[in-house]
Amino acid sequence: MGLRSSLYKIARIMGDVNAIQKGKVGKRVARRVCGKVTGRTLQKLIK
Repeated sequence: MGLRSSLYKIARIMGDVNAIQKGKVGKRVARRVCGKVTGRTLQKLIK
């Protein structure tokens, strides 16, 4: 695992912790799902 991927994982975990503290877990989950769907859709369009 490279340095960049490790940093991204740490940032994602920190964002999760922050969302839990602020009580905005639902919004974070919804945005993550939306981002994954968008990424997959764009990937299919580019191919």
